[in-house]
Amino acid sequence: MSSPYRVACIVTHPVQYQAPMFRYLAASPELDLTVFFLSDFSMRKYHDPGFGVALKWDVPLLEGYRSEFLPALGAIDRISFWRPFMRAIRSRLRAGRFDALWIHGYAHQAMLRAIAAARSLGIKVLLRGESHRGSESRFVLTRILKRRALPALLRRVDACLPIGARNREYYRGYGVPESKLFAMPYAVDNEFFRAGADAARAGRERLRAELGLAPGRQIILFASKLQPRKRAGNLIEACAALKSPPRPYLLIVGDGEERAALEVRAREFGLDGAIRFLGFRNQTELPRLYDLCDVFVLPSDAEPWGLVLNEVMNAAKPVIASDAVGAASDLVIEGENGFVFPVGDIGALTRALERVTISPEHAAAMGAKSLEIVARYSFEADRVGLLTALAAVAGRAARN
Repeated sequence: MSSPYRVACIVTHPVQYQAPMFRYLAASPELDLTVFFLSDFSMRKYHDPGFGVALKWDVPLLEGYRSEFLPALGAIDRISFWRPFMRAIRSRLRAGRFDALWIHGYAHQAMLRAIAAARSLGIKVLLRGESHRGSESRFVLTRILKRRALPALLRRVDACLPIGARNREYYRGYGVPESKLFAMPYAVDNEFFRAGADAARAGRERLRAELGLAPGRQIILFASKLQPRKRAGNLIEACAALKSPPRPYLLIVGDGEERAALEVRAREFGLDGAIRFLGFRNQTELPRLYDLCDVFVLPSDAEPWGLVLNEVMNAAKPVIASDAVGAASDLVIEGENGFVFPVGDIGALTRALERVTISPEHAAAMGAKSLEIVARYSFEADRVGLLTALAAVAGRAARN
C-alpha cells in the first residue's frame, strides 16, 4: 500500500471547533497529520475580549491528534499580525518530510513565512480560510492594497480549500482557477451536538421551568458574543414588533460589551417578562439550549461563516440569518429550513420570525430540513475534500 500523506497544518491556537476535526482526520489511515500552533493561550483560563469574561473551554483541545507548539520569540499570550513571532518554522517542515503544508488563513506573518519555507523545500501548499467579499475591510486603502497583493500570494498556493459558496467565489474573484479549488466545507462535530440535543430532550421541560418559561410558549434563541457587529439589538426590536400573542420568549446566550445596553433596550421595549439574558455558556451546555428553542437567529453584519448555525441545525431547528452571514448561502434554504433577511432590516427580520413561529409544528418541520442539510457539512466531507486536493497537487505519497 502507498504510505499516507504527510501533512503539516499551521493554525494560530487550539480552537474548540477545530479540535474534533483534527481528531477525525488523524484517524484516517490515508493521512499522517501534525498540527502546529502559534500560541497556547486558549489551553488555560483567559480573558476573551469578545465575550468580555474569563473562560476556559470544557472540551478537549489537544486529544486524539499529534500537535506541537512552535517556539517563539517573546510572549505568546496574544495573537496579532506580528505576535507571536515564531522560530523554527522551516526546520520543522524540513524535519517532518511533509508532502503538504495546510495553513488556516494568511493574516499572520508566520503563515506567510511558512508558505515561503514550504515552497523552498518543495512542499505543496494548501490554503483554507473564511474570507468572502462581504467580510472584507471597509477601509478603501486596505482593499486596494489587498487587490494588488493577494493575487500574487494565491499564485504561490497550490490549492485552496473553500469552506462554502461565498468563500469559493472569493478565491475565484482573486484569480484562482476552478482547477485549484477543492471543497472542504465548514463543519462542527455533528455527532456531538446531535447526541447532546437528543439527550437533552427528556429534560426539556425541566430546563424550561428552571429558566422560568411558561409551558407551550415558543422560544427564539440567540447565542454569540454581545458585540455591535452581532446586532442582537436588531433581534430585540424585531421580537418587540411581533404581534401574535403570546409573544415568544427570547433567550440571549453570551456576554460582552453590549450586554448592559441590550438589557436597557429590552426594558424600553417592554420585554422584561419575555427575555432572558443567560450569559456565557460553554460547549457542553449549548446542546440543551439548542434543543429547547423553536428557532435560532443570527443577525450579524460581519460574520465570515457562523458555525453556531451548524451547531443548532444538528438539534433539528430552523434558522434565520442576515445576508451578511457567510454560511447563509450554504445552510439556509429560503422557506424550507429558514430565512435570510437583509442585514439591519428589522421589518424583514420580524416577518421571518412570524413565518417560522406560525406554530410549533411548522417550526419542527423546518427543523427537520435543517438536520438533513447540515449532515452534508461534516468531517467526512472535509476528509474527502482534503484527500482530493492532496491527490491533485501532491500525487500519491510513496515514502516509507
